[in-house]
Parts: sequence; structure tokens; C-alpha cells
Amino acid sequence: MIDPFDDEYFMKIALQEATSAFDKNEVPVGAVIVFNKQIIAKAHNLTETLTDVTAHAEMQAFTAASNTLGGKYMKDCTLYVTLEPCQMCAGASYWSQIGTIVFGASDPERGYQKLGTQLHPKTRVKSGILAEECSLLIKRFFVEKRNLN
Repeated sequence: MIDPFDDEYFMKIALQEATSAFDKNEVPVGAVIVFNKQIIAKAHNLTETLTDVTAHAEMQAFTAASNTLGGKYMKDCTLYVTLEPCQMCAGASYWSQIGTIVFGASDPERGYQKLGTQLHPKTRVKSGILAEECSLLIKRFFVEKRNLN
């Protein structure tokens, strides 16, 4: 039986969030947190808008999800994010004890894997979901940024 609420479904919603970031001249990263096949948080990068280096999509989503859940632990939740988390966001995911992280594009320069950041030992990771679409949006953003300067 086909699950209409699969990883691609939720990653597409994260991509919509990334597109919202792109439209605001923010680095286009989007995140969605899911609990029992229900979206409990959607967010995108707001570092420029809020003048806050910690306002990454994942950080915004963790805060929103905590408010929805009424607690800080997310053992039964899945984070969908269009770009591999950085070490700050991976660290926050460790403390939230997020059950699963699903990301689209890898970040070979600033991603948590390259920097050796540890996730919570019980966190599962799945990568490469809509990787090409996620990567193309980020590449387009930086190409346009360079052409404007």
C-alpha cells in the first residue's frame, strides 16, 4: 500500500518553506517537524529578517514544535529539512532528542557530518530525499546573489 504521507510528501512542504525563504532573500532552507503524520511546525531561515545568526530553519521549527508539544523532547518526531543541518542545528537536535532527521541536500562544507558533530545516539538519519530539487534552489540563490554584486 502506498503511503501518501511519505518522506517526499513532507520534504515537498519543507521545499515550499525554502522557497518562502528564497523570496525573502534568505538562504533558502526550509524545515518541517512531523508527529504522527501531522505537521506540528513549519519554518524557514530568518537570519536576515531577524538579524539573528541562530534563526536557521531548524531552530525556528524546534521552537514552534516545542510550543505545540508543550515540551522540549521530540523523541517521536521527524525533522524534514532541505539542507543537511549545520553543527548548531545538529546540536539542538541532540538536545531535543529528535527521533529522525530526513534531509535533502548534503552540505559538504558546513554540514554536521563534515564537522563531526554528534547527533543523539537514538536519532535516525535519512538523506538524499529530493536532494536535486533542494540543491538546485540553494545553488540558484547563490548564483543570483553573486550576479547582483
